[in-house]
Amino acid sequence: MMKITKRKALILLAMGMFVIAISQVLSYYIVLPDLMKGSFIGIGLGLLLLATVLGTFRTVK
Repeated sequence: MMKITKRKALILLAMGMFVIAISQVLSYYIVLPDLMKGSFIGIGLGLLLLATVLGTFRTVK
């Protein structure tokens, strides 16, 4: 399985959280269809999962 660097994983984590936060803010101020809300949440969760699964995080021994 492909591994990504820690920096790229942290960028993906930040992007995923940003996408989810933006979708929440937009849905508060603008009426969004359910498909668009679900798409934003799904993309954000996908980025978070991608970063955690493919990221190379080393634990301290």
